[in-house]
Amino acid sequence: MIIVRVYGVVRNNKGDYLLSTEEYSGKRFTKFIGGGLEQGEGTRDCLKREIMEETGRNADILNHLYTTDFYLQSAFNPNDQIISIYYSASIDDAESMPLKPMPNEHLNQVLQWVPQAKLHPDMVTFPADKHLVKWLGSR
Repeated sequence: MIIVRVYGVVRNNKGDYLLSTEEYSGKRFTKFIGGGLEQGEGTRDCLKREIMEETGRNADILNHLYTTDFYLQSAFNPNDQIISIYYSASIDDAESMPLKPMPNEHLNQVLQWVPQAKLHPDMVTFPADKHLVKWLGSR
């Protein structure tokens, strides 16, 4: 099965990136904010929904940044292929979000702002996110 995942590259006025550390199926991982596309949903609507679920805030989806152009096997099901789509996004009142980890009990999640100078591929778990971090660093 092909699974579509949609992620937001969110930055605050300081240029820090928003990352999420979560747990799913007994695995802990760090990624850009976002998640899976649901039936009948467009990619931008998916990202708006995911940002609301994960932060409790509205978002503006700005421009498309990157879509994976290489094969990705799912980390959770070896029979699934992942396509990851990344947009730049803006969260309402992002400046008031904490600059330290913020627990989200519903998702077993911690959000954190990472300064641009410290963002490194080793900080994220999945190959698509690692690729995006490298791409962001080359811009």
